[in-house]
Amino acid sequence: MIGAGKIKQYTNVLDKPLSKGKQEVSLGAFAYLFSELVQYNQTQVDNIGELEKRLEDAGYAVGTRVLELLCNREKGNRRETRLLGILSFIHTTVWKVLFGKVADSLEKGTEHEDEYMISEKELLVNRFISVPKDMGSFNCGAFVAGVVRGVLDNAGFPAVVTAHFVPVDGQQRPRTTILIKFAEEVLRREARLG
Repeated sequence: MIGAGKIKQYTNVLDKPLSKGKQEVSLGAFAYLFSELVQYNQTQVDNIGELEKRLEDAGYAVGTRVLELLCNREKGNRRETRLLGILSFIHTTVWKVLFGKVADSLEKGTEHEDEYMISEKELLVNRFISVPKDMGSFNCGAFVAGVVRGVLDNAGFPAVVTAHFVPVDGQQRPRTTILIKFAEEVLRREARLG
């Protein structure tokens, strides 16, 4: 057969199918948009706590959508039902989708049974933001804490999620720790599932 296996020739550029392309966002574009988000919210608030709360709320909306997307794409519409399963899902899958790599560490709190920590040496949202001296304790990681809370809440694991700087010996910049404190109902359900 003549022409069997021949690649289809397109006469018009508009007839060619669209390629999926890379599914990544330019780091410069992200840095610019996130910087604008921070600056806009900064004009709307009176103190650092309110600014971090607004960033957390913005992150919550992102977390909700990320969970829906990943449950449909990666898990065939199935969600995690166990505590360690959802934490591992956030630590690996969610982090890879958002930041291109797995989080540096996932640890269980030593002082409290209901606390877990995700640590990142250099969190992307803190990399391009310079904090003025009058806003010394401001942490853009509140946005990521909101993303984590959005994923957890919508997966059925209510928790209080906060971002903290933790100083590291020998390094100029502190590492960011996302502290997750689960609601009592989550721990009771986990104990019941055994």
